Amino acid sequence: MMKRRPFGLLLWTMSGWLTGVGCIQMGPDFKRPDLQFEQPERFQYRTGDAKAVVPEDRWWEIFGDPEMNRLVKKVLENNLDLQQAAGRILELQYQVIQTRADRFPTLGFQGGAQRQREPESTIAPGISIGGTVNQYSFSLPASYEMDLWGKYARAEEASRAQLLREEENRLTLSQSLVAEAITLYLQIQSLERQIQITLQSLKNYEDSVIFVERRYKRGLTSILDLRQARRTLNQAKGQIPQLRQELGAAQQALSVLLGEYPKTRGPYPQPEDYYKKLGPIPAGLPSELLLRRPDIRAAEAQLKALNEQIGVAKASRFPSISLTGSYGYASEDLFNLFQPGAVWSLAAGLAQPLFDAGRLKANQRAAEARYAQGVAAYNKAVLNAFRDVEKALLTRRKQVERRADVLTFLLEARATQRVAEARYVRGLVDYLTVLNAQQTRFQAEDQLLQVELAILANRVTLHRALGGGWAMLPPVKGEDTEGIGAYTVW
Repeated sequence: MMKRRPFGLLLWTMSGWLTGVGCIQMGPDFKRPDLQFEQPERFQYRTGDAKAVVPEDRWWEIFGDPEMNRLVKKVLENNLDLQQAAGRILELQYQVIQTRADRFPTLGFQGGAQRQREPESTIAPGISIGGTVNQYSFSLPASYEMDLWGKYARAEEASRAQLLREEENRLTLSQSLVAEAITLYLQIQSLERQIQITLQSLKNYEDSVIFVERRYKRGLTSILDLRQARRTLNQAKGQIPQLRQELGAAQQALSVLLGEYPKTRGPYPQPEDYYKKLGPIPAGLPSELLLRRPDIRAAEAQLKALNEQIGVAKASRFPSISLTGSYGYASEDLFNLFQPGAVWSLAAGLAQPLFDAGRLKANQRAAEARYAQGVAAYNKAVLNAFRDVEKALLTRRKQVERRADVLTFLLEARATQRVAEARYVRGLVDYLTVLNAQQTRFQAEDQLLQVELAILANRVTLHRALGGGWAMLPPVKGEDTEGIGAYTVW
């Protein structure tokens, strides 16, 4: 037992430095930087109570559409971009394991067998040397570099920050995909309504052609009125293929988001009372946005990784102490290899760069410069987030105002059409007046569709800008990565 203590002492020493002795972590500790611009207390175009909490779960259910809920679920389950993002997270989880392994000793295995022939010679009566010699060996080499300055600890923290950044990027991606899927779904419904309105206008124009033809045959109107009626009918017919093309393109884009083959279908009938006036959502406080939006959290995680890299670069400029050792057996007889007679070695080394022409110092300065770039990128991410919210709130207010004006315009256009048709029958106006009234009415119908689509799509944009309702992705787990996460405490 006495002969085995040196190697046990070596392993105990390595483990002691790893778990029992704290290290000095070079470089600054991370803290969230102050914003480089003035942050308002509340949003400029807020609606409702500024201090209200924004709902964070399944906000799309406010539309009351089961098909939309099904599409969202399918996007989160089957989208290929999300699968790729999950693979990237898994890759970084393994990178965390690799980086963490540098903080532990390494233990190897070596074994060998050698047979050689040497000339025989007699050195005393009855004693000779040489001949065939066998040599068998077995050893367990080990090595460990003490993390005196926290280089490997900082590297592990940087690796975990990069993992956190990628996890937040995955949430940001899910926001974009869900918002895109819902917007496409709303666009498809709007195109189907637009096709319905166009078909209604075609029926109206066809009836007008029949009516004008009868009057022309009775000599009550001119050939010009008939030509104008036919021209308007054919012009309306040319809109149908274009609308069906746009509908098919939107359906194909939605299929790809769902991870399905891009396919199309005919338009579904849409109810006339489809538009539901959605109440304003509380935007909350601007300061809350920094915690809700995953893209801001991703920028902060990237900044933390850059901060830890400064510590890695600074620690590289200080001395490093390495311990190496080996414990094993050697024998000329394989069957007696593990008999008492072990061999061991223990060594310690100190390395310190004396002259490198400023390479290590420049490496630290470069890491500090990258951190400064990260601070600017973080501030830009926050500023863009505020812009997204303010833009969505402004758009909602102005589009709601516009809808009220367009709705009034539509009511007047319908009334004007009825008056023009009645006066034409009595011969008080020409047919061009009727055509203008019809076209204006259907233009107003189309404008109302467009502004209502803009309001509904902007609702999606606003929820995305506020960063609420996206925590529905399952955690990424791989083989041997159980428990590996950005927030895991080792």
